[in-house]
Amino acid sequence: MKKAIYGSALLALMVAGAASAQGSSGWNDGDLIITASNTASNALLVYNTSGGLVEQVPTGGAGGVSGNAGGIAQNHDLLAVVNFGSGNVSVFNKFSDRGVLQLEKVVPAITNPVSVAFGRGHLYILTATHIESHRIDRFGVSSTADGEAQLVIADGSAAQVGVLDGQLVITEKSNAIETVNLTDRGAVTGSTKLVANIPANVNAPFGLATRGNDAYVTIAHANEISLVRNDAVLTVTGSGTQMAPCWVTLDGPFLFSANSPSHSVSRYAVYGQKIIQDAAVIATFNGDPTDITYRDNLAAVVDANGSVSHVSIFDVDGDGDFNLKSSVTINNIATNGIAILRADEGFNY
Repeated sequence: MKKAIYGSALLALMVAGAASAQGSSGWNDGDLIITASNTASNALLVYNTSGGLVEQVPTGGAGGVSGNAGGIAQNHDLLAVVNFGSGNVSVFNKFSDRGVLQLEKVVPAITNPVSVAFGRGHLYILTATHIESHRIDRFGVSSTADGEAQLVIADGSAAQVGVLDGQLVITEKSNAIETVNLTDRGAVTGSTKLVANIPANVNAPFGLATRGNDAYVTIAHANEISLVRNDAVLTVTGSGTQMAPCWVTLDGPFLFSANSPSHSVSRYAVYGQKIIQDAAVIATFNGDPTDITYRDNLAAVVDANGSVSHVSIFDVDGDGDFNLKSSVTINNIATNGIAILRADEGFNY
């Protein structure tokens, strides 16, 4: 497979400017940051940690998703990205002798996909109206779903899916936090159901991050973050001075929230049933953050304003502080989704 950088298509999405690295070189400098153009001809944009564009790989589908998180998911050698406009999900694998992304297959979805997640030997696809599971075996991700369920609201406001122990957790911006059970083999089974104790003032559940049996779910328009465990909301914490926490990611004892209208990231300490805001602002942006991820002592944030998007890459220290490593500007406001690929998984440049 030839490295997929294509003249005019690349020029349309070229980096307009890149900030020089502000942190020192680190052991994770071989990692890669991946986002999606989310345009009519959707493509993955692959950057090194210094903000250099390594390659651009067509997904074979059409973009167009918005108001979501988890539009890109990664698990070992596999990476999945939603193609909202064409109603499918592209699955990539590493090309082992070169370390480049190779399109494995395009998986059809029940309807327009908005978010994806890996777990329990499956790829889970959240669409505008349904959740579905696709088994992964030695032949890759199955094109046929082995389980599916309609969402509680199913009005097109679906935002994100996450994996729990034996369940999936799902947000719909029309005020639904819901779960659906998985079989012992990881397939979706039964019907979706609302979790208990959803706050009376609930207004637009958006993003989530999961670990074990815990899901940290933002309730963006109520300026709150909630802890969901065992099909119930246990804790609700306000976001203080920062408005509308939308998207979240976990790093050990820390939960980071991207607050779109405040153009910021906040840090919370999470343990037991506690969610405590540790720092109201640890990073700021020119635009509205649209997704955030953490991995391998790195954080990456996508934000958009005017006619451009930005990808900001941060070193994260043991205290949960963000130190800007690099930033790129993309001539496209639609850029969506973010993932970090570790160098030791074969994506080393």
